[in-house]
Amino acid sequence: MFYYVIAALVIGLDQLTKWIIVTTMELRESIPVIDNLFYITSHRNTGAAWGILQGQMWFFYIVTVIVIVVIVYYIQKFALDSKLMGWSLALLLGGAIGNFIDRVFRKEVVDFFDVYIGSYDFPIFNIADSALVVGVILVLIATFMDEKKKGRSNA
Repeated sequence: MFYYVIAALVIGLDQLTKWIIVTTMELRESIPVIDNLFYITSHRNTGAAWGILQGQMWFFYIVTVIVIVVIVYYIQKFALDSKLMGWSLALLLGGAIGNFIDRVFRKEVVDFFDVYIGSYDFPIFNIADSALVVGVILVLIATFMDEKKKGRSNA
């Protein structure tokens, strides 16, 4: 199915970029891309976003497997009816598996996109994290659009 190909592309790009970071940069090394805005910084995270739940790998293993099963179920159930929902679920699946691979094989997640918004240093993230965020936003949009359609058809 097409949506699994999208997920596989996200996983491949995520793992390729992480491999490049791990093999070419020292931990904490930072390369400016746009001064005072965007850097490539080699970082590792044993927790979730913003470093929460540091070192709780079994928790992440269990939750991620459940999330992957649920996403696959939803792809099978809803992706045929809504391309937007299919794309969003594919991004979620790719992002979840991308970070899961890191947790299983590295016991930590490789992060490297380092963005400053004014004086705020946004938490460093990666391709999988980006896919997850975009996927969640698209799920919300698809859900709102679907509810709006249902509201029109009921009126």
